[in-house]
Amino acid sequence: MSIKVIAFDADDTLWHNEAFFREAEDKFCALLEDYLPQHTIARELLKTEIDNLGLYGYGIKGFMLSMIETAIRISDKTIPAVAIERIMEYGQDLLRKPVQLIDDVEEVLMALKPKYKLVMATKGDLLDQERKLIKSGLGHYFHHIEIMSDKKEADFKKLIRHLDIDANDFLMIGNSLKSDVLPVLNIGGHGIHIPYHITWQHETMDTAIDHVNFRQVEKLKALLDYL
Repeated sequence: MSIKVIAFDADDTLWHNEAFFREAEDKFCALLEDYLPQHTIARELLKTEIDNLGLYGYGIKGFMLSMIETAIRISDKTIPAVAIERIMEYGQDLLRKPVQLIDDVEEVLMALKPKYKLVMATKGDLLDQERKLIKSGLGHYFHHIEIMSDKKEADFKKLIRHLDIDANDFLMIGNSLKSDVLPVLNIGGHGIHIPYHITWQHETMDTAIDHVNFRQVEKLKALLDYL
């Protein structure tokens, strides 16, 4: 491979994230279980989140608004104000969570930085991702930080143009096949998938990837053996 730039996803690749969302979702479903079974509430919330991606994008604030909208809908507009206040607290608690790094992150970044330009390429709320990057202490490892509203082929093409490289010089590493790996492979880049033990349902894929530029490793540290 003629890799010049290695880009890392952030949430659930550099630091833990989805587990915190799952905890908040469990609290939300328990709060509203007088209206519907908890598994039904979870399904309704996911539908609301997906419907709202075009309006709110990805991140905690959109998640909070989707919880409130779901609560209003499934309660037939009878949800008390105190419950809305509780839902807002769930979202605010997410915004205050500490940043917990994935195992071996600093060792891997330290080993790769002398050999490649490193980029953090993530999607989500700008303020929240900037907050997590600062708290992580990882910012000095990266040549460039890209916080995207989405991760589609056009978004990665824009990033590659900005970096002034060819797609074949670019390697993306992340926990989501759907948003981290597949779009990059489709434009001629390289992708490495590192599975995380929890994946948001919207990011899951039923089909396997068979591509010459694709690899999967189980742990971040295994990148050093591959690269």
